[in-house]
Amino acid sequence: MKDFIRQKRKGETKLILTEFLNRKPLYYKEIDYDRMPNCWERVKNSFKTPKQIIHIIGTNGKGSTGRFLAYYLYKMGFKVGHYSSPHILKFNERVWKNGSDVDDLSLEKAHNFLLNTLPKRCLEELSYFEYTTLLGMRVLGDVDYIILEAGLGGEFDATNVFQKDLTIFTPIDFDHQNFLGDTLEKIVTTKCNAISSKAILAPQIYDEVLEICQKIADKKGSRLYPFPKQSDNFLETNLKVAQFASRFLGMFDNQITNEVRLKGRLEKIKKNIIIDVGHNPLSAKAVLNHIPKNSILIYNSFADKDFETVLSILKSKIKKVEILEINDER
Repeated sequence: MKDFIRQKRKGETKLILTEFLNRKPLYYKEIDYDRMPNCWERVKNSFKTPKQIIHIIGTNGKGSTGRFLAYYLYKMGFKVGHYSSPHILKFNERVWKNGSDVDDLSLEKAHNFLLNTLPKRCLEELSYFEYTTLLGMRVLGDVDYIILEAGLGGEFDATNVFQKDLTIFTPIDFDHQNFLGDTLEKIVTTKCNAISSKAILAPQIYDEVLEICQKIADKKGSRLYPFPKQSDNFLETNLKVAQFASRFLGMFDNQITNEVRLKGRLEKIKKNIIIDVGHNPLSAKAVLNHIPKNSILIYNSFADKDFETVLSILKSKIKKVEILEINDER
C-alpha cells in the first residue's frame, strides 16, 4: 500500500477506488481509537459537510430505519444522502443520494480528492470503513440531510467524528462482543456514549437499554425521547420510528410511502424465495415471524457470529438446511 500511494502521488500509476479498497483489510483485530479522529482533524477544513447529520446507531434496524427516513426527506423535496453498510452486490449501495445509489464517477472523483488531500499516513493506515466513511462524506457533502449509519459501536465509530444534529438508537442487543464488550451494559454504553443533543430511542428488547441511555443522556445534558413499541413487525416499527424522527426535523406530514425497496430485508426475489441479511439472534427472531413453516433455509455466517443461536431460533419453521459454502478467512 505504501509503495502504491507513493507511485500514485508521483503520477506513475492510477489507483482506482476498487483496487485501493481491495488492498485494505476489511477488519482489524484491534481498534485504533485515535486514528480516525486524528485524520479527520487534519482534513476537515477541506470538506464541505451536510447541513444536518442524523446519526443512526444500534445492533439491528439501522439500514431500514435510515432508508425510510432518507426516502421520506427526499420525497419532501430535500437533497438527501444515506451512508450505510455493508453492501450486498456493489460498493455503490453504501452511498445513496437523492433516490439512487451513487454512480462510479462520483466515487472516483471523491477518491481522487482523498488521495490528494489526506496525509500519506492516513491513506496507509485508515481502515476500509474509516476511509469509505470519508469517501461517503465527500460525495454527500452538498446535501441538506445525511443519514449517517454507524458501522461498529458508537462512541469510537468512524462516523462519530462529525457533528450530529439528531441520534436515532435502533434496537441494541449482543453483537461484536469481541470489540464492544461481553455484557449488554458495555455494549449499550459504548453505543449511547455517541448521543447528540437530542436522541430517539427505538423500542428495545431489554429495559436495561433505556436505563443506561437515560443516565448517559442526563450526564451529557441530552434529551432522550423513547419511542413506544406499537407493532411486532420490525419493518413496520422501523418505519414508525423514521416517521417520529421526521418531526424533529420539522416535518409533520408523516406519510412515508411504501415505495421504498429494501434490498436484502425480507426481500421477495421470487414467488417462493425470500432473502434476508440478518446475521445475529435479534435478526433471527424478527425473520422468524415472516417465514412459513417447513421452509428450506440456505445459510452461511462468519465464524465470529453466534450462528448456533441463530439456527436454533429459526429451527421451529425449518424443514431442511443447506449450508452455502464460502471461501473466506472469516
